[in-house]
Amino acid sequence: MTHQLPVLPYAQTALGEVLSAHTLQFHHGKHHQTYVDNLNKLIPGTEYESLSLEAIVAKAPDGAVFNNAAQVWNHTFYFEALCAPGSSTSAPCACIAEQFGSFEAFKEAFNKSAIGLFGSGWTWLVKDGDGKLSLVNESNAGNPLRKGLKPILCVDVWEHAYYLDYQNRRAEYLNKIWDILNWTVINKRF
Repeated sequence: MTHQLPVLPYAQTALGEVLSAHTLQFHHGKHHQTYVDNLNKLIPGTEYESLSLEAIVAKAPDGAVFNNAAQVWNHTFYFEALCAPGSSTSAPCACIAEQFGSFEAFKEAFNKSAIGLFGSGWTWLVKDGDGKLSLVNESNAGNPLRKGLKPILCVDVWEHAYYLDYQNRRAEYLNKIWDILNWTVINKRF
């Protein structure tokens, strides 16, 4: 199986002042593409060559195959949940406010978790087998699928996700990312 770079579901200019076209050209067009290319070079002749990304992420041990497959999966999941500012047609699922006390409390907890993640990685909203929501930080290519958790939302906190627009101001990026989340997509993940 040859993996492909997914086409963004919006124009590179659609995310306005939150994430610039310049950032998307590098983040999606260069970083994401490189993970796809690397994965396609690593899997021929291996047990992973006919598996889906999700199956590779779940099965591959830590190392190059896992890192590249997980980065393709993580980035795809992240980019799919973004949209032009103000264009999401859904409100966040009420279960978020129920489990975190309020949607504002959830945002605050999510941002605090993401700001506190040392180095590079991802902050995730996940659901466990009992339907309980929680926040999980994963370093590098980490993915909560490997822990039996269902990803609902993730935000990329690798510097390449925001550095061209925000330099070292991760907190500012995190405060603005809420303006471009596509709750129609995210709610379907529940």
